[in-house]
Amino acid sequence: MQLAYSTNAFTRTDLSTALRAIARIGYPGAELLCDRPHWFATEVGEEQADAIGQLIADLGLTISNLNANTANGYYTPAPPENVFEPALSNADPELRRWRQDYTIACLQLAARIQAPCVSVTSGHPTPGVEPERALDWFVDSLERVCDEAAKYNVRVGIEYEPGLLVERASELVEVLERVGSPDLGANLDIGHSYLDGEDPQRTIDLLRGRIWNVHVEDIRDRKHFHRVPGDGDLPFAEYFTALRNAGYDGKLTVELYSYPDKPEEVGARALAYLSALLY
Repeated sequence: MQLAYSTNAFTRTDLSTALRAIARIGYPGAELLCDRPHWFATEVGEEQADAIGQLIADLGLTISNLNANTANGYYTPAPPENVFEPALSNADPELRRWRQDYTIACLQLAARIQAPCVSVTSGHPTPGVEPERALDWFVDSLERVCDEAAKYNVRVGIEYEPGLLVERASELVEVLERVGSPDLGANLDIGHSYLDGEDPQRTIDLLRGRIWNVHVEDIRDRKHFHRVPGDGDLPFAEYFTALRNAGYDGKLTVELYSYPDKPEEVGARALAYLSALLY
């Protein structure tokens, strides 16, 4: 397993600057934020995509994932906090269609720069809409997205999270079974799993063979705030052992968007702590 760092820690700089910082810190891999201020997919031309692909190669980085979880760029002005809407489960068919199209644009970008996967979420439950109905819409959206993913040879990873429509591993497995695409799997955030009270070994066993990328951060006192690994209570060794036992050999992507004023400092601390655990 190799470490990567998400550019969503660097939302006060452009994508090129963020990638150079990640390489300078010493990470072998990077995850690209598919949202403003980095790559809002429908605004990225082929020339820009190729330039970023060349920069990644020049820096000696590999790509763990294109993170399309949020859609802040849809809104003008941008919202004060990260948002998942419009989601693939939105009650409005036009907004669902927009999100499907946007996710497909992310898949096209991923294929162009040879990224292995794109992550999405289910979005939040909508007031006035029964979760079962929203889940039907989510599955329908994923079926179209996965048909396109197969054309581009890019995988789609669902990230579950407490409070979302899909908020635990068992619910994710149900979605995977309903969609039935081999290109659909998990973008597993072990902090979210810990917040859900999941057993690490059982969780990894449930998702064995369907984990495309792993997000890593620490959690303290069961509060959903992404802390620097080593600053909280998360049982990293249990998760890493379970991942190894399951044959996972992909990326462990550090996600520390919670420290926008010092991304290099916290990234370096995370790299040192996790390297000592892993190597």
